[in-house]
Amino acid sequence: MSQAQNRPKVGLFATCLVDLFRPSVGFSSAKLIEEAGCDVHVPIAQTCCGQPAYNSGDTKDTRDLARQVIEQFEGFDYVVAPSGSCSAMLKKHYPDLFKGDPLWEERCRRFADKVFELVSFLADVRGMSQVKARLDKSVTYHDSCSGLRELGIAKQPRQLLATVEGLELKEMAGSDVCCGFGGTFCVKYPDISGKIVSKKTATIAESGADILLAGDMGCLMNMAGKLKREGSTIEVRHVAEVLAGMTDGRPIAGSGK
Repeated sequence: MSQAQNRPKVGLFATCLVDLFRPSVGFSSAKLIEEAGCDVHVPIAQTCCGQPAYNSGDTKDTRDLARQVIEQFEGFDYVVAPSGSCSAMLKKHYPDLFKGDPLWEERCRRFADKVFELVSFLADVRGMSQVKARLDKSVTYHDSCSGLRELGIAKQPRQLLATVEGLELKEMAGSDVCCGFGGTFCVKYPDISGKIVSKKTATIAESGADILLAGDMGCLMNMAGKLKREGSTIEVRHVAEVLAGMTDGRPIAGSGK
């Protein structure tokens, strides 16, 4: 068997926010997955993972979306998403949707076993210990709730960021504290969400870092919006862009220092 035939086939679940607002994260993810020795495939029929419907109690529509996602991705060796939130939905919550279903329970379990968040996949599954990237700036990293609490992602991004040439990591106080996004939470409770993100942006500024990084577009857009309204120059980027060395494009927010 040739070396090319031994490369695992990865289905890249791009996520709605990456597809619609930040495609560069998808391209950065594909580059990193290929550098980890895998072939990347992006099914064009992929849609939302169903998390907004799930969080709103719409179980029927969530199941319909889940079946479509499983059908699109179950043929790959791995399913990887540049989002702790969407990955947790696919890996942790999909199985609950089909408990007791004679047609889908086992099929969903096999699918869920293949699902990984991007940085966790690179470090934990593929054993990536360093990246080929350079960035002569300081960064601070926000731990998203789903990635940290549902998938145990904390050390992996920091270990890989430490290998980016020229980069300095400046930890913010309370990096594991919610940014106030929470999916539909920020819509249901905008006043509370606004107060939470105000505290978060204060700690980001206090870190003195040039760039804010995280692994979830929802969190990043929430914090970027607040930083922009405050007139901050702190750049906001997805961690995949830095790890892939693809930071030539405009940041989500901020002009840098």
